Amino acid sequence: MKKKLFTEIVFLGFLGILSSLSLTPFNFFIINFFTFSFLYLFLSKKLKHKTNTNIFFLYGWAFGFGYFVTNLYWISISLTFDQGFKFLIPFTFILIPCFLAVFYGLISYSFAILNPKNILSSFFIFSLIFGVIEFLRGIILTGFPWNLIVYSLSNQLEILSITSIIGTYGLNLICISLFTSPAIIFLSKSKKNIAVSIIFVITFISFYVYGSSQKDNFYQADNKIYEHKIRIIGSNISLDRFYTNVDTVSIIKDLIKLSSPNGSEKIIFIWPEGIFPDISQKELKEYRSLFDQNFNENHLFIIGINKKVSNNGSINFFNSLSVYDNELNILDSYNKINLVPFGEFLPFENILKVIGLRSLTNNYQSFSKGEKRELIEIEHTNFTLKVLPLICYEIIYSGRLFKNLSYDFIVNISEDGWFGKSIGPKQHFEHSIFRAIENGKYILRSSNNGIAAIINPIGIVEQRVEFGESGYVDLEEMRKIQPTIFSKYGNKIFGLITLLYILLIFSFIRIKNE
Repeated sequence: MKKKLFTEIVFLGFLGILSSLSLTPFNFFIINFFTFSFLYLFLSKKLKHKTNTNIFFLYGWAFGFGYFVTNLYWISISLTFDQGFKFLIPFTFILIPCFLAVFYGLISYSFAILNPKNILSSFFIFSLIFGVIEFLRGIILTGFPWNLIVYSLSNQLEILSITSIIGTYGLNLICISLFTSPAIIFLSKSKKNIAVSIIFVITFISFYVYGSSQKDNFYQADNKIYEHKIRIIGSNISLDRFYTNVDTVSIIKDLIKLSSPNGSEKIIFIWPEGIFPDISQKELKEYRSLFDQNFNENHLFIIGINKKVSNNGSINFFNSLSVYDNELNILDSYNKINLVPFGEFLPFENILKVIGLRSLTNNYQSFSKGEKRELIEIEHTNFTLKVLPLICYEIIYSGRLFKNLSYDFIVNISEDGWFGKSIGPKQHFEHSIFRAIENGKYILRSSNNGIAAIINPIGIVEQRVEFGESGYVDLEEMRKIQPTIFSKYGNKIFGLITLLYILLIFSFIRIKNE
């Protein structure tokens, strides 16, 4: 009995590993038709044999562990930069996938508890439970919505266009149904049941048609030419600057050289997140002489830099996106509100710091959380821009980003060097594509040790600085589309899709009873 259970756990773990190949950089999404169908068939067979319900949690957990341990291994790389954290690498490599696999365990356990008898109601219940628990994974304990199954379609931009209406979680739920639908053919000989599988295929064909029409409409839209050129920098400055006495002057000089300023051109430069670790927002002005030599009144800067605020005798640090003029006067700033646990803040800091732990990216103490997200308004010589700021990790969250949709574009700054040459920075980048489509806005992404790019509202990367390279891309004009349905209503759309699934489930149960 134990040997059989062990074999089953290994088999399910292997299915999870195979599903990882559907994600970036491989994107073999076809694999999910086999892995999800086999997972569903396995669970359905075990329900018929009246297997102990508690074991179902282990089944789902094994699949989830295989999935996450192979596509999130890169998180442990962030611990290699500090000797004080290296002892945690084995724990991180195993414990994070173990924790995230709990959500998959809850999926299979909930499925077993409900124990649906009808084939179609069983199929929709499985899909619904999976989709809802994946949604919960994105919000519980600050949320970690990394590597949803829908990200296996990141190269299928025409299909992804539907996220402008139903969002990432909505498409994720429908993807789960599509990938699981071949199982219906094996479980049922009824043509009516098999028709459900065909309907999902047709649904995705309709998504493709919609995406193609959106693409045509986008390229027919009028171009808006900006008075200022917006230059997005992609750099490869070593993370050693966090742990050794790297000269800040040399970093500034490197960034200036990369920026290639031209005194006669009006340019807004976007530099990556936390690019100057040893100086704070106001201290940057001490380096004004370097800027005076290369920039003039035609130039503005959007820079990722830490902000230090004194408050009743204590000092708070913020991960900030700040706007400067050429004289390094601060025009506006935004403090990050979605902080990375252990990376930017240490949970239970007063307890854990006793044993020598601290936040990874800030040598002083945990970053403080910003109060709320606000638009940044840039005004310069009769030129006005409204920018929605997202710092690094904040780009991974799907939802209604901001009530006021009148802003021009989204600026995302990032530091991806914590994950080395792994697949992590590439996965991080693809989240930007989903956010651009959902919100119908250009995303301008500046990254150190990652991918810098201009992503248009239909998800096409118009220009990019490749991973491992340095350089810049310029935005001089862009097409505008109307605000998307998803940008107006956010994940309320996912709630409506959930209600539709519930209605279908009760309908199939009723038909079966009659």
